[in-house]
Formats: sequence, C-alpha cells, structure tokens
Amino acid sequence: MHEHSIKVRFSETDQLGHVNNNNYFVYMEESRIHFFEDLSLVGDGEWKFVVASVQCDFIRQLYFGQSITIKSFVTKIGNSSFHLQQNMYEKESGDLVAEGKSVVVQFDFTAQKSEQMPEWMKHRLASYELTTTEGG
Repeated sequence: MHEHSIKVRFSETDQLGHVNNNNYFVYMEESRIHFFEDLSLVGDGEWKFVVASVQCDFIRQLYFGQSITIKSFVTKIGNSSFHLQQNMYEKESGDLVAEGKSVVVQFDFTAQKSEQMPEWMKHRLASYELTTTEGG
C-alpha cells in the first residue's frame, strides 16, 4: 500500500467552510503522481498514462488545517490499464473521509491509443495490489 499525506489549505475550502468536492480529485491526482514516481513508473519527463475514469464517494467533511493520509492500492491489473483505489483518512482521528477510484491507462500519445503495459510495470503494480488483510 502506498501512503501520501496532504494538509488542507485555506484556498481549498468553499463558502460552506469545508473542502470543496473538486479538491478531493486534486488530492487523488497528487497522491497518484507520487505513487507513479515512487514506483518509478515515470521518469525523465516521460508520461505514458491517461486517466480513463475517476470517481469519489464523500463520507465525511474536511476543513482547513486538517491533514489527510491517502492510502493507494491496486485492485486490478489488465493488459493496458490498472484500477487504483485511493482511500482518504483524516490523519488525527483515522476516520475515513472519502473513497476514490481511478482507471489508469498506458497510452501512446503519438498513435493516440492505449498500449500494453510492459511486464516490469505490471510486476511493480502487483506489489501494491490489495490483499485480503489490507484495505484500510
């Protein structure tokens, strides 16, 4: 499981005083980028992924100054894509605040189509695959 922490900034809150829902997707993106970097899936400015699908279920509100930990793990590995689950927890209480899911596709930007992931990449992703003892 990959972990990344973020502190909620004032600019991410809205008129209601809580974190605006679009910022959860920004948190997921930031954590996803760190996930890619930590697994050495990107390098030398080369980016070979697109997000084909993303969703988020909001469970609890977040406010300015709170810190969250995003736990990311792979739930499925295909030929050209993988599914990434990203659970967000309020750091102090440990409460689950949101559950995000993404489908990430290996992409050839020149040909403008998906391409098969190399075996080394699938192997690295598999090391972050959810097991029955994990998930929270």
